[in-house]
Amino acid sequence: MSYTALERRLQNGDVILLDGGTGTELEKRGATMDPEAWCGPTTLKNVEILEGIHRDYIAAGADIITANTYASSRLMLEPAGYADRFEEINRTAVAAAHRARDACDRDDVLVAGSLSHMCPMTADSARPDLGRRPPAEVMRNAFRELAFLLRDAGCDLILLEMMYCPERIPLAFEAALATGLPVWAGFSVRRDEHENVVSFAPEESIPFQDLLAILDEVDVQAAGVMHSPANIINEAIGILRQQYHGPLTAYPDSGYFRMPSWQFENIIEPEELVRFARTWVDNGVQVLGGCCGLSPDHISSLSQAIR
Repeated sequence: MSYTALERRLQNGDVILLDGGTGTELEKRGATMDPEAWCGPTTLKNVEILEGIHRDYIAAGADIITANTYASSRLMLEPAGYADRFEEINRTAVAAAHRARDACDRDDVLVAGSLSHMCPMTADSARPDLGRRPPAEVMRNAFRELAFLLRDAGCDLILLEMMYCPERIPLAFEAALATGLPVWAGFSVRRDEHENVVSFAPEESIPFQDLLAILDEVDVQAAGVMHSPANIINEAIGILRQQYHGPLTAYPDSGYFRMPSWQFENIIEPEELVRFARTWVDNGVQVLGGCCGLSPDHISSLSQAIR
């Protein structure tokens, strides 16, 4: 399926399925996470596992599978000692997704390249290491480098994932849009102490509406809420709908992160995810999936229940 065909499906009101977590599914299946770069370098020693994950998501009903490139910009790889393997790591990740698609004989499945604004993290936490925050120009170059590699390696679209930092968001959008590929924007949120929907950023409470200002300045093909608890997404989608009128996406996480490992605690049951997803679809969401902590079983349940 070409992106044009997928776009027609969205215009027709169809529900499209993304895959679930990729990096966390690697960890769940025994791959070791890098203490500095999380799941990016893990691709190199676990290609067969990675291909198997993509195949399982396709079998579960995913229309789009996501290359394991979320944490593999130079911003993450260089501190971990992998700067000279940047291209190898990312091309290997995209190629694994392509091989999985070919093995399933499913040319209707699209391969998305994940582009985040992830920077070095503080060990044993989910907080960025502010002492190692790169200058803006370094981030701009790193995002652009990865975005163009994703295009040249054959990704069908770019997923901007976990957009939550106002200073980094414009740099990531700029890089993705410069490729000419379709771009989907995924924002991440949490509740503050007053139960307001705010940016996922742990160090300050930034109103979700403030993050969405970027959508007045750019043209993306879809936007939504991801890597956020399922019980906040409906309210966040309501806020997003006031700002953005294109196709909406929703793919929650479950569990929590302590660098470099995902904590698989109180993972949402597939049946409960389906109950939430029905309300999202009722409120106009057309793209469903999962993020960290969610598995092929979750995508299979969405596929069986909602399509």
